[in-house]
Amino acid sequence: MRLIKKVFAFPRVIYFFIPILIISFLFANLSSTASEISSIKFIGEVTLPKNLIFQKTEVGGLSGITYDAKNNLYYAISDDRGQKANTRFYTLKIDLSKGSLQKNGVTVVNVTTLLNENGEKFPSGETDTEGIALTNKDTVFISSEGDVRKLINPFIKEFSLSSGKEITTLPIPNKFLPDKKGQQGIRNNLAFESLTITPDKKYLFTATENALIQDGSAAQPRIGTPCRILQYNLLSNQPEKEFLYPTEAVAPFFNLTGKFASGLPDISALDNQGNFLSLERSFTGLGFAVSLFQVSLQGADDIHNIDSLLAVNSKNIQPVQKKLLLDLRTLDVVLDNIEGLTLGPKLPDGQHSLILISDNNFNSLQRTQILAFKVKIETPLIRLLRRILPNFNR
Repeated sequence: MRLIKKVFAFPRVIYFFIPILIISFLFANLSSTASEISSIKFIGEVTLPKNLIFQKTEVGGLSGITYDAKNNLYYAISDDRGQKANTRFYTLKIDLSKGSLQKNGVTVVNVTTLLNENGEKFPSGETDTEGIALTNKDTVFISSEGDVRKLINPFIKEFSLSSGKEITTLPIPNKFLPDKKGQQGIRNNLAFESLTITPDKKYLFTATENALIQDGSAAQPRIGTPCRILQYNLLSNQPEKEFLYPTEAVAPFFNLTGKFASGLPDISALDNQGNFLSLERSFTGLGFAVSLFQVSLQGADDIHNIDSLLAVNSKNIQPVQKKLLLDLRTLDVVLDNIEGLTLGPKLPDGQHSLILISDNNFNSLQRTQILAFKVKIETPLIRLLRRILPNFNR
């Protein structure tokens, strides 16, 4: 009888450990993986009228955009250097309620002038504002590329959403700052185009559009460029880490003018585990090439202690992981100078939306173009359930 009890007691121990094993398995898988984009579908385009005037300002140069979920609004930064009007950002309404972007689905509803720490407007030519990211404190961070030719440093500043007044300035590591000899720092107009904040609001990320002078060459036809992603801790407002982001090599097409430009104009955080959407944009001589990538910092080396990539063996540096999601040239759309992106609200079917916006450079031959997409994002839990249950309906 005792033997029988022992035989039946053994499975009870197993039953006790099975939930622990399952929970351990779940945590191991959930912590080791993060959000992943499984599909992107184009759902509409809107082009703002040329020479659109709103509250005595010309709407243009929109090179960065961020979404305000609380108010269902978007804030788009203009890179006007004070030549058309004061340094500013616009508030937009973008209607995706029907699951797509309709012809009249974008409306400009407000413009906010940025003010410096003294409450004064920025002097003309002092800023080149390119990136914008919303916090949870009714403020926005905005990045400026500065002006290398005038030795005006780039900046990342926090501004009040309502008044536009400067609140905080983040310190820029010295390696990014231009010097008089032109031997280090950002290249002119190829600096902090991008800006994004993680969903938990703990970290802010920006990136150089092209390589720092001491890191390598700017992008050339069929040659990419080594950009740096810069991570800030928003609890301390200090820079913490840097990562190597190599852009794709792009071939020019019918380039009779000889002009070519390529780089990394924006990134958008997908989660708190170091996963991003990145936007690469090139002018190829005959129109624009635009691609979307999923980027992961997992396994990438922190290079913040390396002042020059040319001074070390960069082949030993592990860059970020990249996966091509969409080459926009495959769409039936004439692309303009796409420079900004942001995740928007959920669509009626429960999928996420993605908005891209173009900088028209205040050029009569270009357009302010807004593109909308449906993005399917699989969380770690969904992917895990699909592994365990092959017929799980996502």
